[in-house]
Amino acid sequence: MNYITIDGDDIGQKITSAYLSNNVTELIRVNDLVQDKTEQIAAFLKSQGFEIIFCAADGVAATIKSEIDVEYLYSQIQRISGNELSFSAGAGNSLREAYVALLSAKSSGKGKLQSFEGMMQ
Repeated sequence: MNYITIDGDDIGQKITSAYLSNNVTELIRVNDLVQDKTEQIAAFLKSQGFEIIFCAADGVAATIKSEIDVEYLYSQIQRISGNELSFSAGAGNSLREAYVALLSAKSSGKGKLQSFEGMMQ
């Protein structure tokens, strides 16, 4: 099995900003935007044959039995996310490997894809 896990970058800061500025409209906008983008990402992955195992808040996790073209997938995720949001992604042969790769992507600049295999080279 192959896994990919995707997480929004700096979404918490956008939410915090809305709370601190007491901006209900912005909080609703951020919520709607993040929900829409994660649902679009999940729908895209499903259209590529993935099984969605998690889709909530600003994250998506999915699995597939076949090999995956992570570069293509990530380019499409970037296209979906547009200019207002960025997402980091990790890919691996297990859910744990994908998550470790995601943490590596987020800790090394965000807005990028990291494969577990690439980390080990």
